[in-house]
Amino acid sequence: MQFRDLKAQYQALKTEIDAGMADVLASGQFILGKQVGELEQKLAEDVNRPYCVSCANGTDALVLALMLWGIGPGDAAFVPDFTYFASAGCASTVGAEVIPVDIDLTTFNMCPDALEAAIERVKLEGKFRPAVVIPVDLFGLPADHDRIAAIAKKHGMRVLEDGAQGYGGQIGDRQACSFGDAATTSFFPAKPLGCYGDGGAIFVDSEEEDALLRSLRANGRGVEDKYDNQRIGMNSRLDTLQAAILLPKLKALREYEIAAINEAARKYTQALGDAVKTPVIPEGYTSSWAQYSVLLENRKQRDGVQKVLKEQGIPTMIYYPRGVHQQTAYADRHWSDEIFPNTVEATNRILSLPMHPYLTDEDIDTVSTALKKAIRG
Repeated sequence: MQFRDLKAQYQALKTEIDAGMADVLASGQFILGKQVGELEQKLAEDVNRPYCVSCANGTDALVLALMLWGIGPGDAAFVPDFTYFASAGCASTVGAEVIPVDIDLTTFNMCPDALEAAIERVKLEGKFRPAVVIPVDLFGLPADHDRIAAIAKKHGMRVLEDGAQGYGGQIGDRQACSFGDAATTSFFPAKPLGCYGDGGAIFVDSEEEDALLRSLRANGRGVEDKYDNQRIGMNSRLDTLQAAILLPKLKALREYEIAAINEAARKYTQALGDAVKTPVIPEGYTSSWAQYSVLLENRKQRDGVQKVLKEQGIPTMIYYPRGVHQQTAYADRHWSDEIFPNTVEATNRILSLPMHPYLTDEDIDTVSTALKKAIRG
């Protein structure tokens, strides 16, 4: 059994993916070929945002967006405490001060009340200027963007939606990556929309931002003369082969994968019943289910269940074993666990189960049965 079955997806899309890769090989345009531009256009249309700029990976996408806005030393960047490190590391990369924010244990996303409290703490201390909020659409579920946007506006801050795990999710009829003053996503293979290497993208709303991002992703090159570097940027481009792979995957995501993975989630939740705390999707929200994560009673039970499932050939993962505030890179901040009770609880209890659009009913039954049996001991 695969945790996320990319082999099954490839077999379903083999004809289209192989043809796309063959076209790239025949063209010889391996960097910024026509498929890259086509993908950027389709992605922008898909999330109903005017501009999309692709890049080498999701982390670079976050860094480029912060560079676009001039975020740097003296600025405070607020990130969820329970997330992949890149959400925080991008702010440190540009010299900003990372401020972790506790999560809502029901959704695993940034808690708006905790965000408000964190902003007030930073303002009271007076060392940094609250500049940007980076809410993460964790596990495929969009964050509470309406409340976060209102809080950011109140304090004169920008919002950068980190949709690395969220592509394909929705709030009402709005797609993930359509929120915030800008948004980013990742095309890491295991993401809801993933390529066969690394890749990422930034979504913005103005022609000026689009042009500046295209300069920044190419070492700050000028428009008229590519050897006139007008600013400091980075070398971060999505290669043409990855774009060719993503085009049929985007089509499949919209035609049937989102529906299929939501049906798999429904069946998991029905099968698991009250055995564990299953994921909650707020009314009006749609998840793209980058992960299906349950909560066990405590760390001892979680670790024991994971061990039993592994012995039966059932892969599981712990996303995430520690919060941002517990990372060695930030040890000098001396953040207390008491500020982040929900993150600490999640790290002790969470377990992610096999999840993808090609999961069979037999797979779901096997995992659910084994999980419930492991809990009973």
